[in-house]
Amino acid sequence: MSGNKLLLDTNILIYLSKKELNLEDFAKVNDVLYISVITLMEAKGYQYSNKKEETIIDTLCENLIKVSITDEVIETVIDLRKKHRIKLPDAIILATAIENNLKLITRNTKDFEVADPNDLVINPFNLNN
Repeated sequence: MSGNKLLLDTNILIYLSKKELNLEDFAKVNDVLYISVITLMEAKGYQYSNKKEETIIDTLCENLIKVSITDEVIETVIDLRKKHRIKLPDAIILATAIENNLKLITRNTKDFEVADPNDLVINPFNLNN
């Protein structure tokens, strides 16, 4: 039996690199972890405070499943942007979660308030272990 399919937002990768969050805080052994290509670009382009953080990001990005932008994601992005005021990168990440049946793990839940249903977006800092 497989676990949840989780799409990690950029801020989650950064918290992991700074050791302000652990995978075990929100992911179980059987969960499958993904990142959007947008998250990959944002995370790899981030200005880290030290080489260790950057190495952690590199390792995470190498080991997480990357989800590309498909025609379905593009159509969902267009729909989200027509109906809501949402930044393009956030719309792509949300549409990636929606179209691939992934739960979006982010601390910035306000960026994704347009998500329906609301349990699609999870803030790991609000979870009770």
